[in-house]
Amino acid sequence: MANTYHQVYIQAVFAVKYREAVISKEWKSILMGVIGNLINETGCKTIIVNGVEDHVHCFLGLKPVVSISELMKTVKAKSSKYINDHQLTKSRFEWQEGYGVFSYSHSQVDTVYKYIANQEEHHKKQTFKEEYLAFLDKFEVPFDERYIFEDLI
Repeated sequence: MANTYHQVYIQAVFAVKYREAVISKEWKSILMGVIGNLINETGCKTIIVNGVEDHVHCFLGLKPVVSISELMKTVKAKSSKYINDHQLTKSRFEWQEGYGVFSYSHSQVDTVYKYIANQEEHHKKQTFKEEYLAFLDKFEVPFDERYIFEDLI
């Protein structure tokens, strides 16, 4: 639409089902590229995608006509299909249900980019669960801890 301008930055965070450490270093960069391309295909703009063995961070410019829920549904479904179609894991791959999404201003882009780029080093000091709960606390997102993480039965 003419004369429509936007600047909406979001970080989406989602985990492997049961937070299993199955994203291998051998194919992690391929997966991050696949996820980045899936984001771009929606008309949004990938800034950076990175993660570690059990979760992924996506930092992007959100196109206002794209709903976050549809974006995440597409990205998670198509990336898990890619992993399964290419048999990158020993058993069927799934993402955990749900995700976290956090918004940022333009002045924070560089800081968020560096944070996501440095995931390997960051997670030598903090688990994904600790990181995720810290995000929820920092952004003052109310939550019930019983429903945050899906655990193995």
